[in-house]
Amino acid sequence: MGDSSFFDRMINHVRSTSKYYTGYPKDLGPSRLLHFTSEREFVQLLHQGYPVVVAFSIRCNYAKHFDKVLEEAAAEFYPNVKFMRVECPKYPGFCITRQRKDYPFVEIFHSPQHAANQGRIADPNITKYSVKVLPFDYDVSAYGFREFFKKHGIRASDPK
Repeated sequence: MGDSSFFDRMINHVRSTSKYYTGYPKDLGPSRLLHFTSEREFVQLLHQGYPVVVAFSIRCNYAKHFDKVLEEAAAEFYPNVKFMRVECPKYPGFCITRQRKDYPFVEIFHSPQHAANQGRIADPNITKYSVKVLPFDYDVSAYGFREFFKKHGIRASDPK
C-alpha cells in the first residue's frame, strides 16, 4: 500500500507543478476572499490603495461555483488585488446602491482619490472620495480577471 502507482505519482506531479490545473481539490492555502461586514471596513480596504474586486451574490446553486472561482482568483492575485464577497440578503443597503437586479455580478473599485468638489460639509471630519468603478463583463475565472486587469491597466502583479 505504501507504493503509489506511476499514474498517481504523475498526477500528483502535474497538480503540484502546473499553474493552470483546474482539477479539485486544489490547495489554495488560507482563504484570501474577504467577506463584507460593513461599509466602514470596505472604505478602509479601499484606502489601502489596492484594487478591490467585489462580488455581489445571493444564495443559489451557481454561487458555490462562483465562490470557488473567486477563491482561486483571490489566491492568484494576492496581495496586489483584494477580493470581497457581499451576501446581498444580509446587506441589502449596500447592494441596492449598486442599482443592479441580476445576481451574481462583479464590480471592480480602484484608484480612490479626494473628490475635487467636497460640496457642503456638515462635519469637518468627513472627507469625500471618488472611486473608479468598473463593471466586470469578462469570463468569471482567474484568466478572465487577468485579461480584464490587463485591458484596464490595473496592476495585478508585482513588476518583474
